[in-house]
Amino acid sequence: MHHASCLCGNVKIEVAGDLPPPNACHCTMCRKQSGHYWASTEVKKTNMTVTGDVTWYQASDRVRRGFCPTCGSFLFFDPLFQDWTAISMGAFDGPTGVKLTHHIYIDNKGDYYDIADGLPQNGQ
Repeated sequence: MHHASCLCGNVKIEVAGDLPPPNACHCTMCRKQSGHYWASTEVKKTNMTVTGDVTWYQASDRVRRGFCPTCGSFLFFDPLFQDWTAISMGAFDGPTGVKLTHHIYIDNKGDYYDIADGLPQNGQ
């Protein structure tokens, strides 16, 4: 079981089983909402339990983004027509046992940093 939460503890997340390997998204929306690129793991909705209040921002007709209404922590990227939800890696308490595997949407990355970890990079 993996545990995660927002900064203030209002939203708590439990994930059953192992976490899938995370990716880092450099798209404009993730950068604007998180303040930098956003690392997340895609968890089957049936493997997670969320308690507390989550506010959802409908980012497009296919995706909503979830955050804590109290502290503002950006916690979820939720594609409406998929069986998974991406959870912020920064929200997990303690070791996760996973390592970043690749970068996505690097064509939109900020010009103030370089990606130099040798992992695969996907432009879009």
